[in-house]
Amino acid sequence: MTDFAATSTDRRKFLAGIGATGAVLALPGCESMGGFSLTDAVRRLLYLSSERAFVRLTAPGGFWDEQVAAIGLSEMIGSRGGVVSSILTSTVFKNRLEGAFADIAVEGAERAAPIVTDAVRVIGIQNALALINGGPTAATGFLRNSMGTALVEAMVPELGQAMRVTSEPLVAELLAGLTGIDVAGVAQNVSTTVDNAIWTEMGVEETAIRANPRSTNDPLLIGVLGGGSLL
Repeated sequence: MTDFAATSTDRRKFLAGIGATGAVLALPGCESMGGFSLTDAVRRLLYLSSERAFVRLTAPGGFWDEQVAAIGLSEMIGSRGGVVSSILTSTVFKNRLEGAFADIAVEGAERAAPIVTDAVRVIGIQNALALINGGPTAATGFLRNSMGTALVEAMVPELGQAMRVTSEPLVAELLAGLTGIDVAGVAQNVSTTVDNAIWTEMGVEETAIRANPRSTNDPLLIGVLGGGSLL
């Protein structure tokens, strides 16, 4: 695994990058509501939801504690000949192995972030009013349906490579001990888990923004969401 200082630096760069994306998305758009449109409001809602979600998911310990650990390594990798069980017998070993996979999962989330923000920027929104007046995760659901499996497809090869070259000996031991293991298949499972976590967290953040738009300090979102449904 990378050392703490390098990881912290990378994450600062990552957060600065999504902040820059936010500045782009915050520029004036169409010609209603003082230079903005309902489409702009949906984009703002999606951007802010994704920004908050990625900050949470890439925080040290946050991703693993809240998402990846819920499925367990046995389900993610599969048990062959008791190798998984023997490696996970020791709590210390289990924690180290979980930590290694957590770092790989966080790497997947970091790779997914610019793909999501780029999609928010260019996605076609035909009925912004319906998304504004929709359920608590209407905008997130729309974006996810529009993107399909794009995030998983982008993450699989990168995470497969990350598992092959990891400096954590336990991961190497695990992959070597599971004869015939399909690393690409494991990467697919990890990527799918990361994908589900991203959309789950985005939905949580969208719901929170809708419930309290004033917490965003964003005049457009407060104006559109703060007064109830638009008719």
